Amino acid sequence: MTHEAPYLVDSHCHLDFEGLIEDLDGVIARAREANVLRMLAINTRLSTFERLYGLAEGYPEICCSVGVHPHEAENEPDTGLEALLERAARPEVVAIGESGLDYYYDNAPRDQQQINFKTHIKAAQESGLPIIVHSREAEGDTLGLLEAGLAAAPYTGVIHCFTASQAFAEAALKMGFYISLSGIVTFKNAADIQATAKTLPMERLLVETDSPYLAPVPVRGRPCEPAFVAHTAAFVAGLKGIEPEQLARQTTENFYTLFSKAERL
Repeated sequence: MTHEAPYLVDSHCHLDFEGLIEDLDGVIARAREANVLRMLAINTRLSTFERLYGLAEGYPEICCSVGVHPHEAENEPDTGLEALLERAARPEVVAIGESGLDYYYDNAPRDQQQINFKTHIKAAQESGLPIIVHSREAEGDTLGLLEAGLAAAPYTGVIHCFTASQAFAEAALKMGFYISLSGIVTFKNAADIQATAKTLPMERLLVETDSPYLAPVPVRGRPCEPAFVAHTAAFVAGLKGIEPEQLARQTTENFYTLFSKAERL
């Protein structure tokens, strides 16, 4: 079925996590009611990949990624390039990640995070799939590794759940990356992110929930789910001074441009 009217895509959600998996039929139904018709379910551990992939096979709305979150870099230290590439070749896998660096929580040693991140960059280069980048309190090292990768071979990707500086955003855009805004942009204390959001080029913008986390205003305090990306999208449209329909149309087109393996609805 082809959907002509603008609809929204949740470009980053964790549908296999507690809080969503127990009522996935309901989650999907509520997303559809909110005009969120496509969801990219994100892999955080290879040990859970098969369950996640089963969701992508079972629901036409869902596609997925393959990767190891930086928090899990110590728990799954032997994740190799071939393990990623083998799974990346499957039909419903449209991205590598999420990977990157998290120096805020430091749940895994930084050197192991960097090793895993480099492997994921290589997987993106060899598979041709975009990489989904997590970066928190690690702007310098994140940009350094991304730039080093680009010096070796071309690839692209997205900075997901953007919370970094204007300079980081500009550097990522210069490298050809996309920027994805989560519900954080709607928070009262997010003035800096809101200011950066106003400057982001429309053709490089995505929206996401990162559900079951980070529910946006006006549903703060509730478990987040893909339907709520509509609130974030409406808020960002207001920042940009455009109609929500225009933002939906552009961000959805951007999603399919970046994640070109994802089947269009």
